[in-house]
Amino acid sequence: MPDREEKTERLKKELLDEDNYNRPTICTECGGIMIFKGVGEYKCEKCGCIGFDDYGKARNYIELHPGATMAEVASETGVAQKAIRSMIKECRLEIAPTSNVFLRCEICGTTIRYGRFCAKCETAHHREIEERARKKMNMTGFSTEKPGGEDGAKRFKRDA
Repeated sequence: MPDREEKTERLKKELLDEDNYNRPTICTECGGIMIFKGVGEYKCEKCGCIGFDDYGKARNYIELHPGATMAEVASETGVAQKAIRSMIKECRLEIAPTSNVFLRCEICGTTIRYGRFCAKCETAHHREIEERARKKMNMTGFSTEKPGGEDGAKRFKRDA
């Protein structure tokens, strides 16, 4: 039974996950299915009603009110500040250049306007990941290369 409990927990987490950003799935007007149109916008397949997920709401508000603070965006759109912060870390939103608020790089601590790392640390981080993947591919016994030697020759010979 642990498999069933595990699946249930995973499903609960998926449904409650902030990365879902409250995506509309059913039209509030007619009950039809909402189809993704892009940039946080959804359109009902039956009546054509337009709906937005949290990203779409935040993005639209920021476009109309450049330089708005996270608190303003959250209070005016109903999008949680935690969700807005995660959108900034995912590089979906960016802190205005004139803002006094900023993020810090998770590695070196320099100020950044979006993402988790500054450009220098991002490059180093990806190189490190690539190097680990390359080392993992070169593990003994797991290589894609054929062993050297004579094809068809016996590996060991008995002395007669």
